[in-house]
Amino acid sequence: MSETSLNGSPSADALRGQILDLVRQYHATAFPTRSFDAGRSAVPCAGRVFDEEDIVHLVDSSLDFWLTTGRFAEQFEREFARTFGVRHALLVNSGSSANLVALSCLTSPKLGEKRLQAGDEVITVAAGFPTTVNPIVQNNLVPVFVDVDVPTYNIDVTQLEAARSDRTRAIMIAHTLGNPFDLAAVSAFAKQHDLWLIEDCCDALGASFGGKPVGTFGDLATVSFYPAHHITMGEGGCVLTDRPKLKTLAESFRDWGRDCWCAPGMDNTCGQRFDWQLGRLPEGYDHKYIYSHIGYNLKVTDMQAAVGVSQLAKLDGFVAARRRNFARLDAGLADLDAFFLRPRATPGSEPSWFGYPVAVRPDAPFTRRDAVSFLNDRKIGTRQIFAGNLLRQPAYEGIPHRRIGDLANSDFVMNQAFWVGVYPGLSDAMVDYMIESFHQLTRVPSARA
Repeated sequence: MSETSLNGSPSADALRGQILDLVRQYHATAFPTRSFDAGRSAVPCAGRVFDEEDIVHLVDSSLDFWLTTGRFAEQFEREFARTFGVRHALLVNSGSSANLVALSCLTSPKLGEKRLQAGDEVITVAAGFPTTVNPIVQNNLVPVFVDVDVPTYNIDVTQLEAARSDRTRAIMIAHTLGNPFDLAAVSAFAKQHDLWLIEDCCDALGASFGGKPVGTFGDLATVSFYPAHHITMGEGGCVLTDRPKLKTLAESFRDWGRDCWCAPGMDNTCGQRFDWQLGRLPEGYDHKYIYSHIGYNLKVTDMQAAVGVSQLAKLDGFVAARRRNFARLDAGLADLDAFFLRPRATPGSEPSWFGYPVAVRPDAPFTRRDAVSFLNDRKIGTRQIFAGNLLRQPAYEGIPHRRIGDLANSDFVMNQAFWVGVYPGLSDAMVDYMIESFHQLTRVPSARA
């Protein structure tokens, strides 16, 4: 490719190369490595971890000025599906949207008797994140709340049979904080009763169960690329499936609800664009403008996807760092079991830890509130385990639902548990400072005043 244009000025390709070289220089200057100063530097519970190539990809995409889904989105979907070991990966604009699309596509009339209809029940957990449950409510379905096991913080599979009724049609639950739920038990239950299974993997990218990646057990799976997650594209999410029909339906709900499956910039891939007759439309109505679902526009921009392509190359290293930080923290807190309940991986799983969940024992000489306040004063970030017991949240007062038992463990999570970070941006010195701070909390009551 010529370095100059016909008029002797640098070519577009040459200029692009210069711009990207400058971006690399900019990264080195604008984002230097900073030393950790215990007690003064923040220890976040999560955050973006990026390098010069992530910014280069972002700027490279911006120079195309192709603002919607484009070449980077296509590349990411292809590479991400290969990474997960599934046939289809469908990018959307957030993990929450991924959950909405995944569940909504199961309401399609094109699924015949298998479609979810108003009043059907979906089994989920009470101690979860709102947007795992919200699509159930928004589709006029009935969530059936079961309790969680402590300290895996995942679904108590012994309650599955009690949760089932003649209206049960699906299960939609998340792998909590990167710790897989018991996929053997849940998958067997779903298969036995012919139920749809959606795995919310938004916190669990890179986790596995029985040597098989999470997200490959259910009919559909979802992932989030928010900055706090395992890889990021700022905002963004993905729907995964091995089933071509579900991929087409999910794509429809993501793309305005249209019946057409042509990619952007293409048309007539069905070979009969002007030969369709659906609904009460006139025969020959343009298939690109026929809508078979009540859909949305939930596509991701190509600039976001470009960051995702770069981040995906670092996924294995990110997961390894999370596991290393988790193990260091867990070993460092092992002598504090009189005060804290440490997390436990689900048997048969290899978690890809999103955070380190810890619960203050009810008989400890301090409360959960004391603990998080103490850590916050030492600039250590903490988070609740999502919404605690969702049924105690204002948004869920009065929603149609069923609950199994008294949800005692969900209340325990709400009252006693929190989590701290293990994300790749934490250094050994930061993790050691967290360990020291937990010990200080138990030794010096005056420090909690």
